[in-house]
Amino acid sequence: MAAPDASDIAQLLERYERPLVRYAMSITGELESARDAVQDTFIRYVRDAAAPRGAGSEKHIEAWLFTVARHRAIDHQRKNSRIIPMPLPEDRPAESPGPDAQAEGHDTESALLRLLDGLTQNQRDVIRLKFQNDLSYREISTITGLSETNVGFLLHTGLKKLRDLVRAEPDFADYTARHSA
Repeated sequence: MAAPDASDIAQLLERYERPLVRYAMSITGELESARDAVQDTFIRYVRDAAAPRGAGSEKHIEAWLFTVARHRAIDHQRKNSRIIPMPLPEDRPAESPGPDAQAEGHDTESALLRLLDGLTQNQRDVIRLKFQNDLSYREISTITGLSETNVGFLLHTGLKKLRDLVRAEPDFADYTARHSA
C-alpha cells in the first residue's frame, strides 16, 4: 500500500490527537507517556502497511488509531512500572561534622586558646573550668576558692575581653563573618 500523504496525516492529527492523548492518559496516568504513545501510534500509521487507508474507511481508521494507541499506552505503562524509582538522598546535615568542619573547629579552638593568654590568670581559669569542663559556678568556686559572684564576674569580663580580642584578630575575620549571620 502507498504511504498516506501529508494532508491526510494533518487531518488525522487535527481530528484525533486530543482524543487519543486523553484516552492514552487514562491508561498511563501521565501526560508525557500518553503523548509518547500517541506519537508512536501516528508513526506506526505512516509506516505500517496494515493501517487502514482510503476515503470510505474513516471508522476503520478511527478504530485502528484507538486500538494502536491503547496498545502503545499499555506498553508505556508496563515499561514504566518495571522502572523502580530510586529515592533521592535526603538533604539533611550529617549528625557528625565532616572533616572540613572538624579541621575548622580545631583551628578555631587552637586560635581561641592562644587568645586566652591575653586574659588574666583568674579569667583563664574560670573560662576553662566553665567551658572545657562544663562545671557550674559553685563547682568553680570550690576549686578556685573564689566566691560564686566573683566567678560570674570573671566569666563575664573575661568573655567580653575575649570577644574583643577575637574581633581584633585577623585570623577570625572570615570566621566571624560566616558565623555572625
